[in-house]
Amino acid sequence: MGSPALAIDSSIPEHLRKAVQMLVLDGISSPHTRRAYQQALTEFLIWFQASQRRFDKAAVQSYRAELERKHLAASSINVRMSAIRRLAVEAADDGLIPPEVASAIERVHGARRAGVRLGTWLTCKEAEQLLALPDRRTTKGLRDRALLGLLIGAGLRRSEASRLAFHQIQRREGRWVIADLLGKHNRLRTVPIPDWSKTMLDEWAGRAGISDGAVFRGLHKSGPVRRTALSAQSIFSIVRGYASALGTKLAPHDLRRTWARLAHKGAAPLEQIQLSLGHASIVTTELYLGVKQNLSDAPCDHLGVQP
Repeated sequence: MGSPALAIDSSIPEHLRKAVQMLVLDGISSPHTRRAYQQALTEFLIWFQASQRRFDKAAVQSYRAELERKHLAASSINVRMSAIRRLAVEAADDGLIPPEVASAIERVHGARRAGVRLGTWLTCKEAEQLLALPDRRTTKGLRDRALLGLLIGAGLRRSEASRLAFHQIQRREGRWVIADLLGKHNRLRTVPIPDWSKTMLDEWAGRAGISDGAVFRGLHKSGPVRRTALSAQSIFSIVRGYASALGTKLAPHDLRRTWARLAHKGAAPLEQIQLSLGHASIVTTELYLGVKQNLSDAPCDHLGVQP
């Protein structure tokens, strides 16, 4: 090998490669993105070590081609490519590869994705059926009902529901809101909530005997409510469990999309939906809602063809 300091290959100690990997992860604030990048980098480094190649543009292109042969979704491939590009930048900063090699790796394109993914959402009737599933006779049932009611009624992300505190539930201009909600990219927003969501929260809080601190909490097996907040992963599992009972497959984000879809269908102003969702751009909200594709009044309904 020519110069060990200018190439990442099998002769570079594993602890050094791991250190560079940690530099990539330390620069990511979102726990979900961090987890996705960590998995992506771990898989890439395993492949890289087995391939006995140098870390350069050709190697990254070869890895992308292998991912495509496995028929991974474009979004999955693009997450992996994004993580590898950041790895290249950190490797160049640490003198493991020349800057021009890192620059070449950054130019490796991800997988092309055509169209807009609509995702999954519930109809109004399905949302009502989901809210009716938790057992209101139990503390757990009241907690889960309040959680589902807030995800559907306010369009929160699961991380936002996990961090929600009682002091944020406030009365503003004659209605209940979640004030100073910290969302993605540290953007603060205020989210109005329907009265039925607030009633569900009150029923849960009354049964649990709590009025401050985290709103949603875990439960001891013996019944008492924990002091610690319910984790985002626990919220994911709760939603999946009730969705399965409903006979469908949902993630918490699908309930956020349900909120947006139902609000839009009910003629809520698009800019107000944007503000509640916390989107920086209304274009993001339009894509999120799929407003450019109206399935209830589709172009094919206006063809006039009657064979």
